[in-house]
Amino acid sequence: MSEKMSDKSIKIPGPDHPISVEHNPSRVVVTLGGKTIADTRNALTLREASYPPVQYIPRKDVDMSLLQRTDHATHCPYKGDASYYSIIPGGERSKNAVWTYEAPNAAVSSIKDHLAFYPDRVDGIEEMASPEAGAF
Repeated sequence: MSEKMSDKSIKIPGPDHPISVEHNPSRVVVTLGGKTIADTRNALTLREASYPPVQYIPRKDVDMSLLQRTDHATHCPYKGDASYYSIIPGGERSKNAVWTYEAPNAAVSSIKDHLAFYPDRVDGIEEMASPEAGAF
């Protein structure tokens, strides 16, 4: 039996699999069970191929005291190795509800030190337009 620990591929986004990361001008708030888990005006919106956009929230704007690191891990050839957290007050529903790329691939390096949330494992990921948006 051969060990294949190091054959994780790295792929570069391109026309067949585009990825973009942009600053989200809206305030993004993540809630669960009446608690605010995250609240930021500095979210990054990652758009990847045909997947729904994902909000990546700076770690400093997340209540890390409500999260617990898990042993779960995944690999994306475009983004790198993801680590996971569960949201403690959410119980079983919120197991591995949060992921982060602590050493993301170069193409998405801006999502380092950011967390993303599965929408079905929290009560809401709300984007609120800034009142100053559009005002010149």
